[in-house]
Amino acid sequence: MVTRPRRWDLNTLRRFVLAFGPLSSVFDFITCGLLLWVFQAGEALFHTGWLVESLATQIPVIFAMRTAHPLRDRPHPALVASTLSAFAVALALRYLPLAHWLGFVPLPVSVMGALAMVTITYLVLVYAAEQWFFARYQLE
Repeated sequence: MVTRPRRWDLNTLRRFVLAFGPLSSVFDFITCGLLLWVFQAGEALFHTGWLVESLATQIPVIFAMRTAHPLRDRPHPALVASTLSAFAVALALRYLPLAHWLGFVPLPVSVMGALAMVTITYLVLVYAAEQWFFARYQLE
């Protein structure tokens, strides 16, 4: 859209929101259910798990959604550096002295593994949905 600017198409925007919004919400419910019912997470564990999972899913989505071909079109190094730095700081927060004040705790390996599986599944489905969306609506 940058090389061939055009007017906003609200129908396309609506279809985009309807295609990706429910997918994100479903994984929010899955994460919430895992933390509350499977791991019996208290407030601090839930708070920390939610932060880690949110960043672990949303930061890669920046790269997936920025182009119709995320595996082919390389992002600018500044985008990569800034997003990875933000994620590293968020992960480090759990181990810094102010973690207790922020309500963060180190995550058990079992929780990290489950959140990693949720994240990978989410990203694979986002990629598949994106490929379907761009192929169906030919928005390149």
